[in-house]
Amino acid sequence: MRLYYQEPDKSIQGFVEHILVLEDFPVAGSFALPLYANGMPNLLFKTKKGLIGNNSAGNLTLFGQTTCPENWVVEEDFTLIAYFFKPYAIGALFGIAARELTDHPIDLALWKPAKAYELQEQLLNAETTENRLKLLNKFIFELIKNHKKSCQAVKYSAHQLMACPEPDALSNIRNELEISTRTFQRRFKKHVGVSANQFRRICQFYSGFRQLQSGQFQKLSDIAFQHGYADQSHYIRLFREFTNITPKEYLKLGAAE
Repeated sequence: MRLYYQEPDKSIQGFVEHILVLEDFPVAGSFALPLYANGMPNLLFKTKKGLIGNNSAGNLTLFGQTTCPENWVVEEDFTLIAYFFKPYAIGALFGIAARELTDHPIDLALWKPAKAYELQEQLLNAETTENRLKLLNKFIFELIKNHKKSCQAVKYSAHQLMACPEPDALSNIRNELEISTRTFQRRFKKHVGVSANQFRRICQFYSGFRQLQSGQFQKLSDIAFQHGYADQSHYIRLFREFTNITPKEYLKLGAAE
């Protein structure tokens, strides 16, 4: 088994944040991969089909914004490749209204069946992970060549919020852009799929989540204060909202693996 993150090729960096590869993962009985909010829509390729919630999931699944925690459940050994897009990429690349995919992932075949099935067969028949990455890079590059124009204000705002999701970040961004609250919220939700405030909260959760995963803290209150929460209780409430478990319960899951 091998897990690693990979920087996207320069040709697709404008729309792809990073790539996750989980290679040759052994499954004994059944395995559930948690899917938590991170602010980034993604295209997920799996060598084996499974379930997302109560719905069957094929080999290629397109995700929008995730606010409700879910699991991908599989019962066979698998390799997984996930391309995490910039927050505003769904509409620009796939021509799908971003809000339609919020908490509602779809099989890529529902987008363009012929193109999706061709890509799926190529990926399943590829002999190496490197070859699969080349196929996915080519597919996304073709989408980028024909992409629709993104809203520059939304692109700027999303980047700023991902970098610094502090509670006062939104008002600072609106003042900088000199845009009304109503117009800003309408444009943001159209291109990202959730409100700007919800996106900020997702980014705030995810920045703390990464620190929790890294183990670089002495107590939970350290994470809470470093990521703009009022106190530890506030941090735990938000963590539970996006995962259905507490930070301590999450750490116990990792220790049990």
